[in-house]
Amino acid sequence: MARRSEGVPQEPGYVPPQTPDNRLIYRRAENGETVGYTPDEYGVRKDDGHGLVKPVNSSAGLLFLAVLASLFTGGIVYGIVRIALDGTWGILGEVWWVVPVGIFVPLAAWSAYAKERRAEKLRKARNLPRPVD
Repeated sequence: MARRSEGVPQEPGYVPPQTPDNRLIYRRAENGETVGYTPDEYGVRKDDGHGLVKPVNSSAGLLFLAVLASLFTGGIVYGIVRIALDGTWGILGEVWWVVPVGIFVPLAAWSAYAKERRAEKLRKARNLPRPVD
């Protein structure tokens, strides 16, 4: 018997069980009952993360944060243009880390907004309540 076949029944017609791609995430909904959501319907993380501040996880809040992050990126672009026009490239050497942050943060914010918005549409189509944790 080949090593890869150990522990596998060798009966004719045997097909190993396949794992489901859409495993359900069971969470408490706004109405208090436990509901099973697919990962696409669940959206972004809903629990509080045990931090001091409760995270924003509604699509309206994520949209606000994404717009705010985009404005922040606009300020960074303005600063780089001013540095280029004034010729003060030494300043950029001290705050170089602002440029990657200015690129990453808006991308993360917009992707979280898109994920939650898509999840809201799927939940609305299946008439599911919003998960709260």
